[in-house]
Amino acid sequence: MSDTATAPILPAHDAVSLDRAAALLDAGGLVAVPTETVYGLAADATNPAAITALYEAKGRPRFNPLIAHVDSLERALTLVDLSPAAIALAKAVWPGPLTLVGRHRDTSPVCDLARAGLDTLAVRWPVSPAMTGLVSRLDRPFAAPSANRSGSISPTTALHVAESLGGRIGLILDGGPCQMGLESTILADTPDGLVMLRAGALEAERIEALTGQPVQRAGADAAIAAPGMLKSHYAPDCPLRLNVTEPDPHETYLAFGTWRGDPASTVLDLSTSGDLAEAATRLFACLREADALGWPIAVAPIPATGLGEAINDRLARAAAPKDN
Repeated sequence: MSDTATAPILPAHDAVSLDRAAALLDAGGLVAVPTETVYGLAADATNPAAITALYEAKGRPRFNPLIAHVDSLERALTLVDLSPAAIALAKAVWPGPLTLVGRHRDTSPVCDLARAGLDTLAVRWPVSPAMTGLVSRLDRPFAAPSANRSGSISPTTALHVAESLGGRIGLILDGGPCQMGLESTILADTPDGLVMLRAGALEAERIEALTGQPVQRAGADAAIAAPGMLKSHYAPDCPLRLNVTEPDPHETYLAFGTWRGDPASTVLDLSTSGDLAEAATRLFACLREADALGWPIAVAPIPATGLGEAINDRLARAAAPKDN
């Protein structure tokens, strides 16, 4: 598809729209689909040509593996082997913002390219009638990384998708703004227990409450085994400063909680009440709005508890030096 063309935008929960999306996916095409976290760019996870097209549309490094989206725990277990602890957690959380990385089953149809050649596979059952409806229609899993150019700010509305990928994909399903606004939490199912590879919309505290075990974290130098582990990711074009209490006059300030600084500064509120859930939902939209203004961006300190862990993770990767 030409970069100058614009993918049609159709309502996500209309049966005719889903039928059209299913036909495109069945033919190896790419469709942007809303989930509770961010909009995903869906491609047939069993079709190497479709996965190649997905990597090319996003400009995504092919060593960065993809998540296979499913419509049930039973389908997930046809793709990966999971421990009893991982299965118990999935039963408690799915459908929801949790991705599990398990040993890829020899009988799984997911292609090697979607796994980036690894012997593991990431799987997720999202809260998304559109995504699960497509999986059910075509009876196969879909890879669905965020529907934006690789490394840039994740999309939480159909318009965000159109601005980033509108000329590179076949269709955008519009389900309105995403409910959570942060990507899923990713846990690796290892012989030593569940290890967090990426903080996300499912808080570590809730995982610990459900499992009765402390959440282990992957080291900073851990090999890339799941999406969202690149050091530079989710990045705006403008420079980004973190943990700023007094922004410069020429900066756009992303405030958290009540802020009574210079009224001449451009301020975007993540949450005036200091609500981390609201800040998570608004994070990517505020980054996009700030980036469009063209000024350097400063971000207020965000508590590192609860959803703050995932927010700070995204901000740290957004502020990291970009690879040349």
